[in-house]
Amino acid sequence: MAAAVVAIGRACTYGAFRVAWRGFASVPVNGSCCSYSSLAWALQTRCFISAPWNVTVEQRRQSSFFNTLTADELWKGALAETGVGVKKGRGKRRKKKLRKNLNKGQEIGEGRSGFLWPGLNAPVIQNGKVQAVTQRKKEERERIQSEIVQQRDTWEKKRKIKIKREGGWSGKCWGGVLLDPPDPGPNGETYEEFETRVIESKDDDYDWTNVKNVFCMKAKEGRKKSVRALVAVGNGKGAAGFAMGKAGDRMNALRKAKNRAIHCLHFIELYQNHTIYHDITVKFKSTNIRMKKQNKGYGLHCHRAIITICKLIGIKDMYAKVSGSKNLINITRALFKGLTQQETHQQLANQKSLYVVEFREEQGPLPIVVALPEGPVRKDPEPEDEVPDTKLEWSEVKEAQGMKKSPWVNVRRTIW
Repeated sequence: MAAAVVAIGRACTYGAFRVAWRGFASVPVNGSCCSYSSLAWALQTRCFISAPWNVTVEQRRQSSFFNTLTADELWKGALAETGVGVKKGRGKRRKKKLRKNLNKGQEIGEGRSGFLWPGLNAPVIQNGKVQAVTQRKKEERERIQSEIVQQRDTWEKKRKIKIKREGGWSGKCWGGVLLDPPDPGPNGETYEEFETRVIESKDDDYDWTNVKNVFCMKAKEGRKKSVRALVAVGNGKGAAGFAMGKAGDRMNALRKAKNRAIHCLHFIELYQNHTIYHDITVKFKSTNIRMKKQNKGYGLHCHRAIITICKLIGIKDMYAKVSGSKNLINITRALFKGLTQQETHQQLANQKSLYVVEFREEQGPLPIVVALPEGPVRKDPEPEDEVPDTKLEWSEVKEAQGMKKSPWVNVRRTIW
């Protein structure tokens, strides 16, 4: 072995040294600070060795699968964003993996020893000189380590704390959840006085009343997830609107929906700032809504989506009954359709050319004139064909006459 080392040293002294090594080798030589390493089957290098020659051979792996590919390519394989299984629509109910920041809570180059490595945690060139590896003082090392530990503890506490959403209808359902106001406009206008509520959010995380799976099969992308959100905004003073937003994730869909809703506002007339002007019956597709005007203090006895929208508008007292389809989009569209088509007392007086009167409890049997026609008053009685043909609900008629009874009144109980 000694003769071989002497021969290698003489060969390196006079010229090029070529060595064939099956594997990976590192040959540090004392006195010359020279090492031989290669990633291929053949090792070719050129060096100069001075006596004495003390050679040690160590097998070392300089390259692997993880440093031949970029970080994006590695994450793409780990998250399985593309593949045959995705294209065939497999893994429907598996939760999608998200990319993580593996360097969170760490600073590259920092350690307990406190070394300053040029290019990692210290500049390579400073004051025109190439920096060497140095070590921090003990006090500075302890201070930096304590800051890193404190930062990690803060992140751990944030990870364990569950964010409580405000104003949801029930459980983890996104219906009725309060959102931030819409984003400022291009001219700097803000919408801080508007309140934003989620009416519907469809995605694949939950499977409750208003959250369902929404997927679309694409030829190249496979099973593509899509989130659809229905959001309503209002200032509580009659101005309100709604819109839908679609995106690949929930938060972007909610952001798109609320920013569109602020540009699709409707102004709803309120009677004495607490209820509607008259009873309304409206139909949208297969959804029917019957709304009734109520006195102050009655409250909102309606569907939960209608209650949420009425609070955004500013309606405090109303009764509404939904029949037919309970689709939240149809309910929202039917509600806004009926509220925008209601007639105020002044509009009704101008249309009929008559006085509009109202009977109130505080006045007894005496009517109160609430609106006067702007033109001349019609003296002829109202024709028969203009009398509204109101459709009565048989259940409400029986209840008003005291005929409605419980279906269990005449049912005999079984005695065991």
